Amino acid sequence: MAQLPEDKPVSRARRAIAAGLALLPVVAFARKTATKPVVQVWKTPTCGCCEDWLSHLKNNGFDVVVHNVEDTSDVRQQAGMPERFASCHTGIVQGYALEGHVPAREIKRLLREKPNAVGLAVPAMPIGAPGMDGPVYNGRHMPYDVLLIKRGGQSSVYQSYS
Repeated sequence: MAQLPEDKPVSRARRAIAAGLALLPVVAFARKTATKPVVQVWKTPTCGCCEDWLSHLKNNGFDVVVHNVEDTSDVRQQAGMPERFASCHTGIVQGYALEGHVPAREIKRLLREKPNAVGLAVPAMPIGAPGMDGPVYNGRHMPYDVLLIKRGGQSSVYQSYS
């Protein structure tokens, strides 16, 4: 490290600024390597819309671990997700169940708000939901609700999409 001439004292403020600037790359690296939420997903091996939803999650900052199974009902039941909200895939993230084509935006909100709930569901595979919005749908879109599923099976609208 270069020595400063003795006749030019360096103020504490300058030293603090220099130290802060020196730490910027370390802080930036730490933020960049922060762990992403991991979504465990159970789906059937041949479901194309599920693959599109997985891509949506990855593109929005989630790590995804896929479990191909013939039937997702056991996982759904273990997660506490009532069968009436069943869709083509079931996910689990930080203890919450995700059923169907739930937008990443609402999953992030769920993880931020941490409600006392089973999780989120988008029943009935609506066209326009993430994974149901590819070129095969020719830009078609239908309104749908993301439901917050409460313990005991009650639900309420968490977010509406039109």
